Amino acid sequence: MSDTTAKPEARSDKPAKNPFIKLALELGPLLVFFFVNARGASLMESYPALAGFREPIFLATAVFMVAITISLIASRLYLGRLPIMPLVSGVVVLFFGALTLWLHDDLFIKLKPTIVNMMFATVLLGGLWVFRLSLLSYVFDDAFHLTEEGWQILTLRWGLFFVFLALLNEAVWRTQSTDFWVAFKVWGVMPITFVFTMLQIPVMNRHAVHGEDKDADQTA
Repeated sequence: MSDTTAKPEARSDKPAKNPFIKLALELGPLLVFFFVNARGASLMESYPALAGFREPIFLATAVFMVAITISLIASRLYLGRLPIMPLVSGVVVLFFGALTLWLHDDLFIKLKPTIVNMMFATVLLGGLWVFRLSLLSYVFDDAFHLTEEGWQILTLRWGLFFVFLALLNEAVWRTQSTDFWVAFKVWGVMPITFVFTMLQIPVMNRHAVHGEDKDADQTA
């Protein structure tokens, strides 16, 4: 007897989340960080209670920590979950931000992007080379359906890209001013990441698994 009960599509009844809201939740804290650092001196002059931070970067770090906490809470409420990459980044921001304020040394907040990017690179490349696992697929499989080869290519590329971002962060903060480094985090890293993401579209299209192929794989 044939089974007449069709298995419902997963998440088919859930409305799609607005990508602009998700983007705002991720970029909002960085924009706040940039704005407060740029206007920190005038803010401390206008509000004497903020003078204890002494330098704009420390005031910006404190506000950044608050902003990223609000962003994580809003993401949990809006998305119903916490995306792994913003969550890891947020935890590291809070940890190194606290060290920055406690020791009054901006070295720690400057090291945060290096450490986060190297963590992601180690997980992706280590999983690919040691365990032969395309760990990127576990993060984005709900959004994209690719062949195993496609996931391996993307995992390798993103792992190497995270290494590049880590090295780039080290080069910028060690050779440029703090104001330049803060501005580069917003107006440099984000466009570079966007361009890199767009360059991966041909690979995603070439290795996309369509509905029929995916159903065949699941019933094989």
